[in-house]
Amino acid sequence: MAHAHILVVDDEPDILELVRYTLTQNGYDVTCVLSGEEAIITLHSSRPDLVILDLMLPGADGLEVCKSMQNSPQTAGIPIIMLTARAEDADVVTGLELGADDYLTKPFSPRVLLARIKAVLRRQHGEASEDDHTVLQRGQLVIHPGRHELRLHGDAVPLTSTEFRILHLLARRPGWVFSRQQILEAIAGDDTSANVTERAVDVHIVSLRRKLGESGQVIETMRGVGYRFREED
Repeated sequence: MAHAHILVVDDEPDILELVRYTLTQNGYDVTCVLSGEEAIITLHSSRPDLVILDLMLPGADGLEVCKSMQNSPQTAGIPIIMLTARAEDADVVTGLELGADDYLTKPFSPRVLLARIKAVLRRQHGEASEDDHTVLQRGQLVIHPGRHELRLHGDAVPLTSTEFRILHLLARRPGWVFSRQQILEAIAGDDTSANVTERAVDVHIVSLRRKLGESGQVIETMRGVGYRFREED
């Protein structure tokens, strides 16, 4: 996506400068802030196309920024790439639970960061296929791919872009079982980075079911295989 606007949030000036330089050299418009409070203000004054967000921030941390983004219709659909020094598996899971679409640990390769950004933006703004124009109604769920919108009982349900892609994938073929690897390939495209794991799929499914409430039972676990969208009776 040419001239995409990216907001970078990190309390380390050296990291900010590295990311800013890397992105501007590759044609992106970049805004850098040092705190979560600045990020929240910036998000509502100038909506970016993507956010690169450190987990550990002074004041409002990455968790609070994510919550603020997901709770606002203006920012709920903005994709997030977590950039953090915490590399343990539990922290990767935490980042995904916060609504992140991808996760990159410090120290990082600028080339890998660029690849992740391009993959996320491509998925977010890619050319629509015929399926992307088809509104799906599954019981009380209405899935509008073109708008990246889910409505349940008529009310909008805020989903991350990754959660929406998983739901859309499953709902397009009720009864069809998708393995975790198939889901990963569908939502990640050409981005087959090492820290995008099958465990990440489980985390996104848990979060998706929680947001769907009682309707979350339409996503069935096929033990030892993967997941499917339950066929209507």
